[in-house]
This record gives sequence, structure tokens and C-alpha cells, in this order.
Amino acid sequence: MTRVLQISDTHLSPTKRHFTANWPALLTWAAEQRPDLIIHTGDVSVDGADQEDDLRYCASIFRDLPAPVLSVPGNHDVGEAIHPHQPVDPTRLERWRRHFDGDWWLRDVENWRLLGLNSMLFGSDLPDEEQQLAWLREAMADASGRRIAWFTHKPLFIEGPDEADTGYWSVKPKPRKALLDLLREFDVALVATGHLHKSHDLRAEGRRYIWGPSSGFVVGPEMQPPMPGECRLGAVMYDFADSDVTITRENVPGLTTYWIDDVVHEVYPPREAA
Repeated sequence: MTRVLQISDTHLSPTKRHFTANWPALLTWAAEQRPDLIIHTGDVSVDGADQEDDLRYCASIFRDLPAPVLSVPGNHDVGEAIHPHQPVDPTRLERWRRHFDGDWWLRDVENWRLLGLNSMLFGSDLPDEEQQLAWLREAMADASGRRIAWFTHKPLFIEGPDEADTGYWSVKPKPRKALLDLLREFDVALVATGHLHKSHDLRAEGRRYIWGPSSGFVVGPEMQPPMPGECRLGAVMYDFADSDVTITRENVPGLTTYWIDDVVHEVYPPREAA
């Protein structure tokens, strides 16, 4: 059996330390679980998209985690497609790659192939988007009968695969369609994401979609539209055994429930009009 721990949306920074108090509790709990691998599904930092020191700091403290760590970037780490202030671009991607081991990756455990994807590239029209998709297709075609799981930051959808554009909250319909075609072609069994700061377990079209909760903060109804899932902090445990997996959405003792609504103007102050 291989134990994989998913953590997400830590939002850490050496200067904006609003959620740093939750990091020691997460470390202690993670060590008690004895994972073989830890996967961080993005927004490791408060503002790595503009502040490289945030990424440097996160990479340094991740060394304290009790197992090897693989991470994928979130919007606060590298920006996002067609964003007016923080578009994902070569400069932001290069910063991430300087401090973390790539922004897409592959790891085989038991009879599974785990694939980490940079969802910030979806819909970006950067050359990296096509490179990642080509790599993804090859990695799945070469899986040699292993079951396939994706780990990425932004969920493909909120309610269902055919839904309309949900704006900030999920992948846009055009790039989503290409990804859904790949999911169906290669019979992907599991898609694990972060971003929404909610804990959720959804089954659709015969596959399982897991929303990993944040260990940093939760989001109130004034800032997030109604959607499924539990508004709580935590993590997710995956016990892979041959072609099966047991998934447990975990509470983490000692985490303080911070609400971003209370401090958003300090953590993410509004930008002045140009």
C-alpha cells in the first residue's frame, strides 16, 4: 500500500503571515499519518505570482514535511489565463520552476499513474499549454494498464461536466472540453483538485472528483457563490493498494478556522485603477 497525502491552498508568505499559524499543526498531523508522498494542489503561497520570496519561502519550509513533496501551481503562485493583472506568463512560470520540481509531473504508485497538471495553463494559449497536453496524452497512452489519477489546482467544473462558464471558480468550457475528451478516452479514474477551499467528493461519468480543502482559510458566502462541498479546513488521504484506492477527507486537529473575508483587504488589497 502507498499512502499519499493531499494538502492544498496553504497561502503562506514570509511577510503576510495571516495563515502561518496553521502550518505547524499541519506538519505535526502529517508526520503522524506516515505518508509515502505528499501532493500539494496549489496556492502554496499568498502571492508568489508577484513575490518570488513567497515561493522561495514555501519551498524552504516544505523541506520540513515528512515525505517527498510534489506540487502543482495555483493562480496565486503563477497567475492565471487572461488575467488583467496577473496573467500566467513565461516569467511567472520560470519563477515557479526555479523553486519547485516542475509544474507538471508523473509518479507511479502501486498500479496507478499519478499525473500532476498545471491548470493555470488551461486556456492560456501559451506554447506551454500545448506542450503539457502533448505530454499528458503520451503519459496516459504509456500507462501500461495502470489506473490514472490527475492532481491539479482548479476543478474542471462545479456542478457537472456540461455546465456553463463559472468564471473564476473552474476551468473555462473550451479547454474543459479538451480535457474531458482525454478523461473519457483514457478512462481516468480520479481527479483531485484544490482552489475552492471546500471539501467534496463527487462522482460523475464513472469517475471520482475530490476537492481538497485548504489548510489556510475558508471563504464566506459574500465572496463565494453557493456551490456543493463542506466549508471547512483539512486535507485528503489516499491509500493506494494495487488498482484500488481508499480516500478519506480528513480533519486536521489544531487548525484555526480563518475567514479570508475578514482580512482580504490586507492579504489581497484592491489594485488601483490604471
